[in-house]
Order: sequence, then C-alpha cells, then structure tokens
Amino acid sequence: MTIGIVLNPRSRRNLRDPRAASRLAHKLGDNGVVREARTLDDLYRIAEDFKRLDIDVLGISGGDGTNHVTLTGFINVYGGSQLPQIAFLRGGTMNTVANSVGVSEGKPEGLLGRLMQACAARATEPLRHAERHVMRVVATDLTKSPGADHYGFLFGTGVVRGFLAEYYRGGEPTPLVAAKTLLRGVGSTIVGGEMIRRMAAPFRGTVELPDGTRWSSRDYLAVAAGSIDHIGLNFRPFPRYGERQEAFQILGIYATPFQFVRDLPRIWRAEPMRPGRTLEAVTGIARVTSDDGIMKYMIDGDLHEARGPVELQIGPKVRIVVNL
Repeated sequence: MTIGIVLNPRSRRNLRDPRAASRLAHKLGDNGVVREARTLDDLYRIAEDFKRLDIDVLGISGGDGTNHVTLTGFINVYGGSQLPQIAFLRGGTMNTVANSVGVSEGKPEGLLGRLMQACAARATEPLRHAERHVMRVVATDLTKSPGADHYGFLFGTGVVRGFLAEYYRGGEPTPLVAAKTLLRGVGSTIVGGEMIRRMAAPFRGTVELPDGTRWSSRDYLAVAAGSIDHIGLNFRPFPRYGERQEAFQILGIYATPFQFVRDLPRIWRAEPMRPGRTLEAVTGIARVTSDDGIMKYMIDGDLHEARGPVELQIGPKVRIVVNL
C-alpha cells in the first residue's frame, strides 16, 4: 500500500518547523513519498504524479485550510476518478474536519506512524474510514482567489467569516486564541462593544434553493452551510448534514448577536436554535447572492471574496481514514 503525503511548507506551523518534511520522509521510508507544495502549480503537479503512481492513501500534513486547498487540487486533477483514501495528519492550527470525523489527536509523525501500522495490518483489519461529501463552491468571478471552483466541508458569510477575520487579527492562530476570540466576542456583545460590530457585520442577501424556495433579502447574521456537523471549538450547527444522501445543511441566521450568543450552548449541543432565529434546509444546491454584488465568505477557514453570486453544490464523497 503506497502512501503519498502533501505538505505545505508555507503554513504557519511548518514555517516554524522547516524540518517537518524531512522527518515525515524519514518516518515513511520506502512506503511512499512526501512532496512539498509551495504553490498551486506545485500542488497540481503533485496530484498528477500521485495519480500516475496510483497511491492508495493521500496524507495531508496541515490544518483545514491546507486540507481544503489540497482536496480542491486533487479533485480537479482526478476528475471523475475516485480519490485515494484521505489521511488528515493534522499539523495545522485548525483541524475542525479531523475532529468532526474522529481522527485522533497527535502530531503528524505520530499519526503517520499509526497510519503505517494500520496499513500493515490491513489484511486482518481493513482501514476504517468515514465517508463525507465535500461541497463544491462555484463563484463566477473571484477577485482574491485563483480559480473559480473550490471544494470544502464548511462555508460561511457574516459573523462566521467575521469571527475568522478577528481570529487571524489576534496574532499567531491557535485553539487558545480562537477560544479567547470567542470569549471577547461574547463580552463585546453583552456590552455593545466595537469588536462585535466589526465581527458581526451582517450579510445582506438572498438564498435560492432548487425546490423554488427563496429566502428573502434581509440582513442575516450569517448564511452558513456544512457537510460535516462541526464548525470549530466543538460547536455543531449542522447536525442534519447527513439527513439525506447527496446533501448538506444550510442555515440563514437572522438572530441578533445577543440572541445568537444566548443560543451558543444549544449549538454546542447540536440542538437547533430557538424558533424565529434562523432558516434552514437540507439540500444539494443553494445559490447565495449578496445585495451589493460582493460575496465575502470562508471555506474551511480560508477567507475568499467574489463578485456575483456563489453556488453551493454537493460534491464528491471522500473516504477519510479514522483508525489513526
């Protein structure tokens, strides 16, 4: 069984640890290959090489952002062919998807070691994996992101994007910084501070669904969607993501910031918000349009901006190794 590992040497964590790639290569030995993707062109060349080598497992050493960019490149290169099984080796500051599907905590080398042991024992115990769909995010005119189509598990506008922008503004991103950012946001909501006005700038727009439903133009605290239940810090706003095949859950939250803060414990418990605070649907397609024509949103922790509407579509199913 061949393992191919993609590592982003420009990630914050790997910039602090320039020997990460060599340690992974040493650990992997003759069981596969480690490649560093410094640019998108590098990533696409690596995907073509791995497809030609017919690797069995694609290991990604990075957080949610690296995972989403890597999966986008590999899905585009593999086309309709099935991707290798995916092993999230963490190695990033945000590991929401890995947490959501049950990948164990650990450092990349330790997780790689467990993956190699699992591969060696596959004759008696096949690799266990969780199957999840990615969402395809189609933007007609991206102004700050190369390429028009991206694949990821989470999408969000409004306060979802605003929280991340504030989080990245707080210095070196870590789970502790994320928790502190959330607590500061909650405090700012209670006192009506500047931070929450900045973080919770509303998204004004509409959402159209394939059954003809149209969420009217209004200020939404966020329009968010997920093909996993988690969104970070163990909050689970999308418990219905797997209710239907080939679908994701989308929310149009029109609660006030204070009402939203009051419902955070419910979201943490994967319970719906109180009535009269959100619209929701389980769908395979959704078209999100901003009234001002500029879409600012996040995909798996990466910030994007586009002109014109953005369409969310259910994407291919990926197999994520969980016995690590």
